[in-house]
Amino acid sequence: MHPRITFPTALLLTVPPLLWAGNAIVGRMVHAAVPPMTLNLLRWVIALAILLPLAGSILRPGRGLWRCWRRFALLGLLGVGLYNSLQYLALQSSTPINVTLVAASMPVWMLLIGGLFFGAKVARKQVIGAVLSIAGVLVVLSRGEWRLLLALHLVPGDLFMIAATIAWSFYSWLLTQPREPKDIRSDWAAFLLAQVVFGVMWSSVFAATEWEISDQHIVWSWPLAAALLYVAVGPAIIAFRCWGAGVQRAGPAVAGFFNNLTPLFAALMSSAFLGEMPHLYHMAAFALIMSGIVFSSSLV
Repeated sequence: MHPRITFPTALLLTVPPLLWAGNAIVGRMVHAAVPPMTLNLLRWVIALAILLPLAGSILRPGRGLWRCWRRFALLGLLGVGLYNSLQYLALQSSTPINVTLVAASMPVWMLLIGGLFFGAKVARKQVIGAVLSIAGVLVVLSRGEWRLLLALHLVPGDLFMIAATIAWSFYSWLLTQPREPKDIRSDWAAFLLAQVVFGVMWSSVFAATEWEISDQHIVWSWPLAAALLYVAVGPAIIAFRCWGAGVQRAGPAVAGFFNNLTPLFAALMSSAFLGEMPHLYHMAAFALIMSGIVFSSSLV
């Protein structure tokens, strides 16, 4: 049965988009000070340090983490390694508004991946919502001029964000397939730490490759330190906790539409902190995306 969203569940699913919009803003603000893969690694190393005192006992030999290491390695790759690294990479060549609007194609990928790989049934409202959302994405990709779709040229950031969204869709569906011990599944800190341990390993590989193939450097400053603390605590720990709980309550397909609140928050923050004022086509795209949320999540 298609789930109806309650207020507590809606609140859980609204917190992550707010924090992730801030993540996009911060990622754009510090893109010249720290390479994208390195930014992701530093972010999760800090998160790891915060989580260790809360659930470090799961790292002991013989615990369920090591019996299910393949699952946590996969979750860490998709949710911690690939998604965040690709988003920061996207922000090297695109704006926070565009990146978050491209990510609004998530409901389409959620439905496709759920149907193709997880046997999920697709409701008619979800199809309507997905069509509206992808129309919003096309509006921003065409910069509001439909004739440009015939000769559409995606910037690298757009492509990286599409890849990130696909990775996140797989990650969200895997969250609904519990295969880990109950003592880890029932403890949010332990469950997140199990993913972060492997995610840091993946991120280390990506960052090492980044430094090996290009001339990279970090410009340290107090603003950069504050930015790293924010992206580690807010968009990482708090957002992942709320997202995981919300997905378990509402399901990945419905939760995916709430992710589309991110462009609204990103547009407001871009205007406030970056001076990047939204255009009329951004507003049209957001209207389509919000319509997708209304149709898909049984709010009407």
